[in-house]
Amino acid sequence: MRPSEQLHDAPAASLREQWRATTVDSVWLRPGDWYHPAVDALTEAVSARRDATAPAFRLGEVRGAAGVGIAETLDDLAVLYRLVDAEPGLDVLRSLCEGWSAAKDTTAVHGGCMDAESGLPTVDYLGVRLAETYGLAGKHAHHAFMTHCLVLIDVAAGDVPPWRRMARSAAMGRALTSALAPGHPMAALGGGAFAVLVGRDWELGETVRRMRDQVNEHADRLQIAELMRQPPRIWIEPLPETHARAVNLLDDLRR
Repeated sequence: MRPSEQLHDAPAASLREQWRATTVDSVWLRPGDWYHPAVDALTEAVSARRDATAPAFRLGEVRGAAGVGIAETLDDLAVLYRLVDAEPGLDVLRSLCEGWSAAKDTTAVHGGCMDAESGLPTVDYLGVRLAETYGLAGKHAHHAFMTHCLVLIDVAAGDVPPWRRMARSAAMGRALTSALAPGHPMAALGGGAFAVLVGRDWELGETVRRMRDQVNEHADRLQIAELMRQPPRIWIEPLPETHARAVNLLDDLRR
């Protein structure tokens, strides 16, 4: 432990080291950048059962400024609370998300292919993957609309505050990536809507079932089921005959 990472409160110091070990082993992607003094403030508050909203805001701000996604930030917080057999209250979740959002608002935005809130690819990236699908189908004298389709998921439940929208997007990002193989073509459409490109085969029904189960599981885990349409609306959308029309379809679905 570096001197700058010393906590004077022994129970808090022990809790922080448990938090570090557990989160790095399970949810944190870059072990070397996990620690920040904001971690100490939140650990002390949770260990002493004090109000954790202010330190949660600061930690969210730190994570957002460092480029950590909101899903990873929320998962990390959940690890801490599980270690003390508790759940973060909505006020703590709100503060964490608002801190993360505040950092993003003051950080230069760079173009990219990933949606910051959900951690899923953007609509434009899915359009590129669709071009590959149509090209491959044509190469083998098939039609993409016969081999593939879009599964659309709508969990919107009216207007929600920004922090709740972020928590919902994070849950959906985790749910869809858990239900499908790594690198599976999908995108956040905005406004609580998501699209997944899947094959039209005998596993289609099972794929939809897995997605529905994961959406419900992650909503419960983050305590945001009330922010989502119940049950989630999931349906199969046939692909148009051409890639250009498929891109137009995605643009129409974008919110």
